[in-house]
Amino acid sequence: MTETSSAEATPPIIRVAIIEDDPAALERITVALEAAPDISVIATAPNAARGKALIDSCAFDVLLCDLGLPDGSGMNLIRHASQKHADVDIMVITIFADQDKVLGSIKAGARGYLLKDERFDSFAESIREVRRGGSPISPVIARQLLKEFQPHEQDADKKGLELLSKRELEVLKLLARGFTFVEIGDILKIGRSTVATYVKNIYQKLEVNSRAEAVFEASSMGVINMPR
Repeated sequence: MTETSSAEATPPIIRVAIIEDDPAALERITVALEAAPDISVIATAPNAARGKALIDSCAFDVLLCDLGLPDGSGMNLIRHASQKHADVDIMVITIFADQDKVLGSIKAGARGYLLKDERFDSFAESIREVRRGGSPISPVIARQLLKEFQPHEQDADKKGLELLSKRELEVLKLLARGFTFVEIGDILKIGRSTVATYVKNIYQKLEVNSRAEAVFEASSMGVINMPR
């Protein structure tokens, strides 16, 4: 009887499916999630075509879906998954998205919106949160959504951007293209420690904590243009 009570108290495993075209990001997310005792990654897909097949054939509780897939829109997959699986929770995972994509994804059926950055270990708790009925959204994205309803905040943003020096803007654009600190130093003919100082200053001025958040914030403000 004790064993039965213990088994009943054990929370069910959350089955996660991931649609992500970047092998490195997919591996890091999978490793982080598999480390959680209550989460299992049961299927993955690298593009829209295989992602649709995954949605049609697999049983899962949570879908993590990238927006920028090589052969189609992740937003269409979100809409398809939302229509096919009413009880599934869908979260966007992306390195970049403008406000239109954020709002479009939510309208399509996404219940969470996470930026891919160095903190993949936080994804497990975000998955638990969405299963509890929450809507986990990266803070920098939430801030941009709020600004949709507060137009006067845009002037403050522009003033913040004006604080970035020419060199900081150069570093930020190279960060957005995925270069490492060492590579940025080689390109700009400066030391790695100097690059790190510039990055720290950028984070402080943009009020962010990671590369992904800095890229999102800068692109939302029109400082850099990211591919759609």
